[in-house]
Amino acid sequence: MSAEGGGQATDGAGLRVDFYILDSDAPNGRLQLACKLAEKAYLADHSVLIWHTDAQELRSLDELLWVFRDGSFVPHELAGAPRPGATANESPVTLSAGLAPPGPVDVLINLAPEVPPCLAQSKRVIEIIDSDETRRKAGRMRFKAYRDSGVQPASHNVQL
Repeated sequence: MSAEGGGQATDGAGLRVDFYILDSDAPNGRLQLACKLAEKAYLADHSVLIWHTDAQELRSLDELLWVFRDGSFVPHELAGAPRPGATANESPVTLSAGLAPPGPVDVLINLAPEVPPCLAQSKRVIEIIDSDETRRKAGRMRFKAYRDSGVQPASHNVQL
């Protein structure tokens, strides 16, 4: 698996969109992949926004980011809930269930069923699709929406 992927799909403004298609039906597979991709982006010194509209699943991801791999550390925070003594969005990885980032981000990892409304604030979008049929259908709709807006998304098959 490569967070960089094989092809770089962009539009005229330089937005890159990559779809990671999981070849697994593991219950937390897409959350695990989101953790790996967020870690890789963080280690490359990129700012990351993980976007989701399911607050409960986002809290699960918040917990998973601490334990998904031995020896891993991905500093992160939930949008709107900064750590004591920290200013909002001080962490390189922010998880949001509806709050747009206050500024641009390098990588937006989308776990929501729709195209994120804060799309214009990112340089790169990562979409994660697993074997759930409802999420696959929503993913196909997002792929089409990106293409209709002039972006040519790249697809990558991934095994966990």
